[in-house]
Amino acid sequence: MIRALWTAGTGMNVQQINLDIIANNIANVNTNGFKKSRADFQDLMYQTLRLQGIKTGEGNQVPTGIEIGHGAMLAAVQKVFMQGDFQETQNKLDLAIEGNGFLTVILPTGEKGYTRAGSLKRDSDGKIVTSDGYPLEPGITIPNNATSISIRPNGIVSAKITGQSEP
Repeated sequence: MIRALWTAGTGMNVQQINLDIIANNIANVNTNGFKKSRADFQDLMYQTLRLQGIKTGEGNQVPTGIEIGHGAMLAAVQKVFMQGDFQETQNKLDLAIEGNGFLTVILPTGEKGYTRAGSLKRDSDGKIVTSDGYPLEPGITIPNNATSISIRPNGIVSAKITGQSEP
């Protein structure tokens, strides 16, 4: 009886983790660049009560054995890197990454970080940064006298400057 409660308890624990992961996915459904997670489970050890193929007292061979599982456990939580839906915005610096790839940013520690969130902004110095203020790597600065900004599909950023005919 105690083994049955333990086995059922492990199943409830992994289902609670699964619900937590699903709830996090739902909570972040409108977060730019968010990639959902998926839980992977595996079974725990098995106790063998009777081996397959052993001989009985009458000399017959047992065709199947008896194994009792002892529940389930979380094996891994993976990110699912599927392409999300594109959404048109009016911000000239918003972009979407189609296919594989990330934007490289510089974290406050000076280390490189990676994001797929394409809601970019200009800081007070004209640098293109993420919504958290992390500058892109390589750094891109838009002059204050720029009248328009465009980003091509290959990633080239152009700005039209007052008094100049070419970006």
